[in-house]
Amino acid sequence: MTSTPVRGGLAALLALAVALPAAPALADPGPPVPAPPSEAGLVPGVRLAPHRTWPQDTPDQSLPPHVYTPSAEEDAMEPPLAPPGADALIEYVPPGDAVSPVGSGGAPGPLAAAACTKKTGPYQRQVERWLKRKADGRQSPADCRAIRAFQTKQGIRPNAGFAGPVTWGRMRAISARKNPNAAKKCPTRAYRLACVDLPRQLMWVSKGKKIVYGPVPIRSGRAGNRTRTGWHKVYWRHKNHWSSLYNSPMPYSQFFSGGQAFHGIYGNVYSPPGSRGCVNLRVSDAKRLWGVLKGGDRVYVWGRKPGT
Repeated sequence: MTSTPVRGGLAALLALAVALPAAPALADPGPPVPAPPSEAGLVPGVRLAPHRTWPQDTPDQSLPPHVYTPSAEEDAMEPPLAPPGADALIEYVPPGDAVSPVGSGGAPGPLAAAACTKKTGPYQRQVERWLKRKADGRQSPADCRAIRAFQTKQGIRPNAGFAGPVTWGRMRAISARKNPNAAKKCPTRAYRLACVDLPRQLMWVSKGKKIVYGPVPIRSGRAGNRTRTGWHKVYWRHKNHWSSLYNSPMPYSQFFSGGQAFHGIYGNVYSPPGSRGCVNLRVSDAKRLWGVLKGGDRVYVWGRKPGT
C-alpha cells in the first residue's frame, strides 16, 4: 500500500518528467569523417576485350569435391594456358581513369596514361613508404611521379601513378624475392611445406631452410569466404578440375581443406575482392606448383587478407 506523501511525490515527479524536453538517446553526431579509400568501385585500368566466358569464382568452390582417381588419359591432358594478356599487370583505378587500348578507327590507342592522377589510392601510405617518400597517405604531384616511374618500369598499366592493388602487390612480391620468410611466420620443416601468407598475398614452398618454389602472388578468400588458416594437407590433386555448378575451370587444383585448393585462374590474381576461399594463382604459377607439391604435402596458412 502506498502512503499519501509517497503518492504525492510520484505525481510531482511524473509532472516534472512530462514538462521537461526529452533528452536525445545519443550525443549529436559530429561532422562526417571521410572514409579511407578502398578497393570498392575500382575497375581494370585498361578496357580490354573479354578473353573468357566463365566466372573466376563460383559458390561450389567452398564445397568439398567429389574425390576420385583420374584415368591416365585424363591426367595426360594439360589444361590450356592463359590467353595472352590475361594476367597482365593492369592496375585497378577509379572508373573515369581507365584508358582504352583502341584508338580512333580501330587503331591501337595509348596504353600509357595521359597525365598523372591527383587521386589518392587505397594503398597510398604503403606505396609511399615503399618508395621511401613521406608516408602521409595523401597524393601529391611528386608522389604521383614516383609511383608512375615505378609502374612504367614494372609494366603496370595504366601508369597514371594511382596507388592501387596491383602496384602495391608488385611491391610486396619484389620485397619478398630474396627471403620471403624473413619474419619467420612460416615454420621450418625438413619436408616440403607450402607457406601461404595472407597479409602479403604471397605463397611459396620451402624444404628445410631452402625455398624450392616462389614466392608468387596469390588471390585468397574474400570477406565471408576467408581462406582457412592453420595446418592442412594436400589430400587430392586434380589437374583438370571443373566447377560443377557453373562449368568453369580450376586448372591444376590441389585441394588442402574441404573445397579450398590451390588452382590457376584465367584472370588477374590482383582483382578485388578475392576468391571464394581458394588460393588463386596465375595459370603458369599453378602449373609449376603442380610439379613441386605432391599428395600428402603439408600446407600452413596464416594471417588475414587485407579488407577481410
